[in-house]
Amino acid sequence: MTTVQHCILGKGAKVFSIGSDDTVENALTMMRDNRIRSVMVIDMGKLVGILSQGDCAIKVLLPGKSAASTSVASVMTKNPLTVSYDNTLEECMAIMDLKRIRHLPVLHNGQVTGLISIGDIVKNMMSDQDSQIKFLETYIRGHGV
Repeated sequence: MTTVQHCILGKGAKVFSIGSDDTVENALTMMRDNRIRSVMVIDMGKLVGILSQGDCAIKVLLPGKSAASTSVASVMTKNPLTVSYDNTLEECMAIMDLKRIRHLPVLHNGQVTGLISIGDIVKNMMSDQDSQIKFLETYIRGHGV
């Protein structure tokens, strides 16, 4: 089973974060510029929330609020669920499915070290399946079948 640590090391552990007192507009700009769908909200080195594009659309844009004047703190998901390096991607998928979320911050020794998304899990599963198929093809050819 692939662990969160293996996945984070494979994709790079760049942490995209914003402060809770920042604006939704700045968060959306960060998401757009980095082609990501959520940012972690970190105040004084501590994870306090997570903000997704969906949060921005549902809690800011649909009600007609201004993204430029709405604070991240007012629309973020507070105290988000987190995972650690030791969790498996299967456990992450189960959490995401049960809680109907797409992103899980990763904590290691109390520090935010990355973010696991549903896309990361799917990519990893596809890579694992591709490796298994190649192994089986080699095994079959190598045994004269």
